[in-house]
Amino acid sequence: MMTDRRTEQADQNAAIKDPDEWVTGDEPPTAAQESYLSTLAREAHADLPDDLTKAEASKRIDELQAETGRGQQPRSL
Repeated sequence: MMTDRRTEQADQNAAIKDPDEWVTGDEPPTAAQESYLSTLAREAHADLPDDLTKAEASKRIDELQAETGRGQQPRSL
């Protein structure tokens, strides 16, 4: 069965939710978030607060990815 890329992209975009709207956003970050944040912070020479929530960690990951260039889609030639 073939998948229409436009439909697939629309489904992925619909699944993206603002961290401020997460039901579990006030919970502590996941182990994966903490590990990735640590890596990104080290590469960006950035400090991280100890009391981030899951939603705050997600936002900080986005910020640090932009700073370090990690997590960006490769450009098509």
